[in-house]
Amino acid sequence: MKKQYDVIIVGCGVAGCFTALHLPEDKEILMIAKSELEESDSFLAQGGICVLKDEQDYDSFYEDTMRAGHYENKPESVDIMIRSSREVINELIAFGVDFNKKDGELAYTKEGAHSTHRILYHDDVTGREITSKLLARVKERNNITLMAHTTMIDIMCRDNCCDGIIVQTENGELHPVFAQNVMWACGGIGGVYENSTNFPQLTGDALALSLRHKIELEHVDYVQIHPTTLFSRKKERRFLISESVRGEGAHLYDKNGNRFVNELLPRDVVTKEIHKQMEKDGTEHVWLSFLPIEDIDVTVRFPNIYRKCLEEGYDITKEWIPVVPAQHYFMGGVQVDSNSHTSMEHLYAAGETSCNGVHGKNRLASNSLLESLVFAKKAALHMVNDETSKNADRFAENLDMSLQELALVYELTLDEYKSLESYHNKNKEMIRKEIYK
Repeated sequence: MKKQYDVIIVGCGVAGCFTALHLPEDKEILMIAKSELEESDSFLAQGGICVLKDEQDYDSFYEDTMRAGHYENKPESVDIMIRSSREVINELIAFGVDFNKKDGELAYTKEGAHSTHRILYHDDVTGREITSKLLARVKERNNITLMAHTTMIDIMCRDNCCDGIIVQTENGELHPVFAQNVMWACGGIGGVYENSTNFPQLTGDALALSLRHKIELEHVDYVQIHPTTLFSRKKERRFLISESVRGEGAHLYDKNGNRFVNELLPRDVVTKEIHKQMEKDGTEHVWLSFLPIEDIDVTVRFPNIYRKCLEEGYDITKEWIPVVPAQHYFMGGVQVDSNSHTSMEHLYAAGETSCNGVHGKNRLASNSLLESLVFAKKAALHMVNDETSKNADRFAENLDMSLQELALVYELTLDEYKSLESYHNKNKEMIRKEIYK
């Protein structure tokens, strides 16, 4: 790891990878991951990725997104996402992503709150397919340095301008790293919850640093609970049962085997009905049945879910499975404009870390991968065209300073870093208070 790069990207999910792949190959890029490179929530996405099928689908796609978001969405952002979708899908295919096909043509599926089939997928591991192919392309680039088990501890900023970050490497050492631009693509906030479908290391680091450095946040209380995760008494990341299952015809039952909700309503509505039914029945979960699904071999359509349920003792081809809501997605985040630029100069954010207004108060199923990709690309193009990014002398005098000297320049509190466990716990508590205030 060097002291200076053109761009630092915090996170190696789809937003981080797509940003890197849209930057010129003469730019030196550092990408860091808090854990393994593959442990991003992008890898966990099951259902699929939305796309505008044709111009006749625009009004319907737009209305479905707005309705799911309770009309608190930002219209400009929704329009950008939808109109950019086909180009992004074509790029993914060019990068090697393999979407399921039927009779040689792309196959589309449907999920809750969608009025038509407009979701592309790869079995029930779409996120893994997209993210692994993008990460493979990133690894082929000689201008990109990838570092796993490397954590962003703080940012170096002054006069509302970001000059770089402080990282903790795998051996526990702290290093200042400078860059013309920094991209936050570091995922959601599942790690601050007891029950979540997210990886536990995703603890909203960018939000905590925003609070510390007065970077604008938006809708921090907009947290989505997924209606159906596999019920377990184990203290571990909850396994998500994709909304595509209900889109293909699965039913939800109460303890007596009665359906109690329209399974294709928006996620927040289904979640609320499940909680009401659990309270009414005095149970810890409700039941989900794949048995009503017709004309589809669920072991082929949902092979990953089938295998996982078998591991937990449930055969989806023969019996119902217990499901319960769990924290899943964060619609709020670091406030960004349509170019994914934050309120601080030379600092960008994309993916679940950011809030560009696409999702409103509730995310429409399978919009997350698309939104992340569209606005990551927008960020990369903005960095390239931003004349102020070409000012290489902005922090030149600081490059050879020690961390102690930099602490004075950037008003860093080094004493807080002495116990990083305490520091991270304090950050998580800051986020909890912000969500529930």
